[in-house]
Amino acid sequence: MFRVGLIVVLLGVGVSCKQSGKDRFDRFPEGKKKELITLEGINVPDKDLEAGLFASEPDVFNPTNMDIDHKGRVWICEAYNYRNDVNHIPYEKKGDKILILEDTDGDGKADKTKVYYQGEDVNAALGICVLGNRVIVSASPNVLMFTDEDGDDVPDKKEVLFKTIDGLQSDHGVHAMVFGPDGKLYFSFGNHGVGLTTPDGQPLKDIHGREIGQTLQPFQDGMALRCDIDTKNFEVVGWNFRNNYELCLDSFGRIWQSDNDDDGVRSNRINYVLPYGNYGYKDEMTGADWRAYRTNKEDSLWQQHWHQNDPGVVPNLKIIGAGSPTGIFVYEGGLLPERYKGAVFLGDAVNNNIIAYGVHKKGAGYELQGQVVLDASKKDQWFRPSDVAAGPDGSVFVADWYDVSVGGHFIGDLEKGRIYRVYPKGKGSYKVPEYNFSDVSSCIEALKNPANSVRYMAYTALKSKGKAAKKELYALAKENNPVYTARALWLLKDLSSGYSEEFSRHPDEDIRAATVRMAPQEDHSPFLTRMSLDASYQVKQAVATRLYLTENPEAWLNLASAYKADDRWFLEALGIGATGHWDDYLEKYLAGKNWQSSPEARDIVWRSRSKKTPGYLAELIRVTPFENALRYFRAFDFQDISARNAALLSLLKSAHSEQEKLLIFKHFDTESVLQDPDFQKMIPGVLAGIKNDRDFLDIVLKYRFTDERERILRILDTSEDPALYRQAADVGNTLFGISLLKEVLSRKPLDKDFAVRRIERMGLVDNEVVTRQLIQVFTNRKYPFELRQAAVLAMEGYLSDVRLWDLMKVNKVSKELIPAAKEVLRKTFHNDIKVEFEHVYGNPEAAQAYPMPDFSPGKGDATKGKVIFQNVCSVCHSNGTSGADFGPSLASIGKKLTKEGLYNAIVYPSQGINLGYETSLITLADGSTLKAIVTSKTSDAYLVKVLGEQEQRRYPLNQVKSVEVLEKESFMPPFPLPEKDMLDLISYLSGLGS
Repeated sequence: MFRVGLIVVLLGVGVSCKQSGKDRFDRFPEGKKKELITLEGINVPDKDLEAGLFASEPDVFNPTNMDIDHKGRVWICEAYNYRNDVNHIPYEKKGDKILILEDTDGDGKADKTKVYYQGEDVNAALGICVLGNRVIVSASPNVLMFTDEDGDDVPDKKEVLFKTIDGLQSDHGVHAMVFGPDGKLYFSFGNHGVGLTTPDGQPLKDIHGREIGQTLQPFQDGMALRCDIDTKNFEVVGWNFRNNYELCLDSFGRIWQSDNDDDGVRSNRINYVLPYGNYGYKDEMTGADWRAYRTNKEDSLWQQHWHQNDPGVVPNLKIIGAGSPTGIFVYEGGLLPERYKGAVFLGDAVNNNIIAYGVHKKGAGYELQGQVVLDASKKDQWFRPSDVAAGPDGSVFVADWYDVSVGGHFIGDLEKGRIYRVYPKGKGSYKVPEYNFSDVSSCIEALKNPANSVRYMAYTALKSKGKAAKKELYALAKENNPVYTARALWLLKDLSSGYSEEFSRHPDEDIRAATVRMAPQEDHSPFLTRMSLDASYQVKQAVATRLYLTENPEAWLNLASAYKADDRWFLEALGIGATGHWDDYLEKYLAGKNWQSSPEARDIVWRSRSKKTPGYLAELIRVTPFENALRYFRAFDFQDISARNAALLSLLKSAHSEQEKLLIFKHFDTESVLQDPDFQKMIPGVLAGIKNDRDFLDIVLKYRFTDERERILRILDTSEDPALYRQAADVGNTLFGISLLKEVLSRKPLDKDFAVRRIERMGLVDNEVVTRQLIQVFTNRKYPFELRQAAVLAMEGYLSDVRLWDLMKVNKVSKELIPAAKEVLRKTFHNDIKVEFEHVYGNPEAAQAYPMPDFSPGKGDATKGKVIFQNVCSVCHSNGTSGADFGPSLASIGKKLTKEGLYNAIVYPSQGINLGYETSLITLADGSTLKAIVTSKTSDAYLVKVLGEQEQRRYPLNQVKSVEVLEKESFMPPFPLPEKDMLDLISYLSGLGS
């Protein structure tokens, strides 16, 4: 968001896609070879590897996702029709395409292109999975399956497998299906996917009968799922992600994925998906986002963002900082050097690179160590890898959206797209192995292939052969290759349970852990009980999560007894395994222990959800120094309400310090504790002891303590801290309404100075009721001029300045107040009002539109640009060290957008509204409205950011009538500057994050 007072208004500006693609963004001279254009900007740091161009425009445009079939052909989802409505780009009426790119002569370059399908129902599809003659395409709101029954590469059948509830066309929807080693399909959807339904709109339920949606019981936000190959028996294997763009599996059944953070927070992450884990994007209990207050809030932003101090949140595997992680897969091929085996390959469209992360075990968890495979960040920021995958020959394919920005929020070019291939130096030929899937031996060889599509063909054929394949599968399992052993075991386990028993004693812990993942989830499983005693914490982790929603106290107690303090991975696995059985398991675990002095027992109590847990937490708080007890206070938020209140009341009776009493008050369940007579007796003493005014206002608002009017007004009228008196104005308005203004206006005699101050401060509450009162003041000549002027100046709000302009247009603002009204309206964030206003009253700066500047090297002064940022942009944006937290942080914007993209973001802001920063029109129960950014909807309130305010506002659900998302309206108006200022500002912004 940029300050409007210094903005030159852009009039009559439109953008043509063809113009922007051909004229503005074609940076390369005519006649250059395509290979040089595409490869010269990409660095391959590993001297043993090289990259070749497999395909490019005009054969492929804007590839969002790809898969490579068993014939070695590359299948591409194109996204020409991505967000046309906000980008003002031409619409392809035939719809987007699914392409097949084929290299017929093995030279490593596609020479044949087919359109498999074209239609509006695959516009901006985010996922494609090729399974023999079937192709599954993820295109929110539909997941479609195409079937080619006669082998002519034209689908004969199309069906909707299931739907997402929110049909939003965005990269936060449903992502690609992946065939797993267990024969199931895995996929994910981001936080705008909302949930799943059948094709006819009925809610889909998981295998436990729970609705797959934003229920908080337990599912919320982005999810990772699996289902049978016929899309039956859905299972949510992880939830509470933001935008988990894609997931992948290794042959041992371990799931890996990346997750995108809120824009600008520099907290993108890679996750190991601990089955049935909560991943902390929102508060587990309330749904509040990371900005909301909570006890024991993490020190660093990247930990805050993912609620890493909360019990019940799986730890992040790796924070990768700023970026936009996209396609991901585990490399298990043999063509690349040995050091890449087992590595997780990840594309990053913001950082313009592909990195291979080696996986290293640590206790029950993992660590990653990255090695850059491709990097274009220094030479060609247009390189935007959208996907990465293994080909049947073991080479690595990379899809490149190739544009000025990421994903399409600011599309600069619709007519470019590239597919690269990475292979050992000097081995650029593309030789695809051929298999006979009717022959067992050939299928066994195919099962060794690094490409999912080939393994699908082999798995399906071998499964259909049943016992006829048993001998050769067993021989494969006995080979000295753990990856092949695991692949064979996924098939052998269905032929006999004896194979799992045999290989559960294998010397390789990954094989033993895989046999646990293969085991049925059933109560009192002797196999899981035996495996719970395995020495490996990797195996123990697998056992713990396999116990989810089953009953096996012996196995769980074996695991809990082996827990070592500070292994957060194992602690969360134990928590998953105890789901539904904490009452029984915790009592048995603590029996006979001096648990208060055991760090392991304290951790397990902290993580537990037993009915007795609140009492145990209270015991720990009594024997723990206050600064170390915060984690236990936070744990109260996840407990049974009645038991929590009882334990907190017992603590309150013995608490001595203001800090402890304040914390106890913050953790009560408000509605129920207000009915307790003991609590009522303690209220006055506790409030009197709260010296910090901000804490006092928080408590008063939480409990609606109207008896505290006097202190609220004292803060409102005497504080010199703008954030504090604004908070007091909000609290006062919520509890007492417009009476706080009326009472000072009716005093006899009138205290003008006091009344002006009250008007100024209550005017910070930008709602309809306050606005009406301000209008009554400045339109009534019975009030002194000073009061009337103050009331006009207090109309500087997103809602109230609209009312002020409406009155000015019909001459309802008296002449002597026009200067004050002009001062307000010259700072309006409503571009339409600003245009009308300046048409009538003029603009101190000439209103004109500027063409895109020349961004040649050396043009623009970043030092001067920083001053422009501080004066113009920082009112709403942070640069990472200073500025406001209203619009997205710009701390890494130089990585996300090229200079051309930055120009578009400034001049055409509504074309690229970041998800999570949409303007919402909120109508309150009293009929008043406001425009704000909704950061989260909790179980009992909306949390919103209001323009100009640093703190979030909280509106209880019963005070909100409706919330309408204005998807095409950005808070930020168009913002062109004179060319020199634009060059300076963009020069500064382009360096942020580098």
